[in-house]
Amino acid sequence: MTDAAPAVFVALEASALGAAIRQSTWIYMAANVGHIVSLVVFAGAIAVMDLRLAGALAATAPGAVLRTFRNVAIAGFAGLALTGAVLFTAEASHVIINPVFQVKLALIALGLANLAVFEFFTASRVRDLPPQRPLPKAARIAGIASFAIWLAVAAAGRTIAYL
Repeated sequence: MTDAAPAVFVALEASALGAAIRQSTWIYMAANVGHIVSLVVFAGAIAVMDLRLAGALAATAPGAVLRTFRNVAIAGFAGLALTGAVLFTAEASHVIINPVFQVKLALIALGLANLAVFEFFTASRVRDLPPQRPLPKAARIAGIASFAIWLAVAAAGRTIAYL
């Protein structure tokens, strides 16, 4: 445990749950594998949606792509959050003071903010567009930004263990 970490994270890591995760032969390993599988599911769904918003896959109506892959992305994100919480609990005091983890959290917030802005201001203009119709510039920007942000989140997540 790291004394430099806020007390709540030291306590979380020292809790019975944190100890059980660290001492188990399977829990941490299963959470790690589950995190990677969830990342693949989430990244795949996000990539398809973002590529469509950026202008690729134009033969398909953007609304159909968004409807089809949204639930997959939500399931992947939920899996990432659940498995990430398990991984975090085991080493909370170390991870919370890691600057790369802090960047990852900021990027996740940025990705969710980008999604919220798209949903509130642009999605309604995209959902009913037929195939081959040009997308609004805001949709293209949101798709490209989303792709870059979530790629950076994944890169930061894989870098945490090395710093």
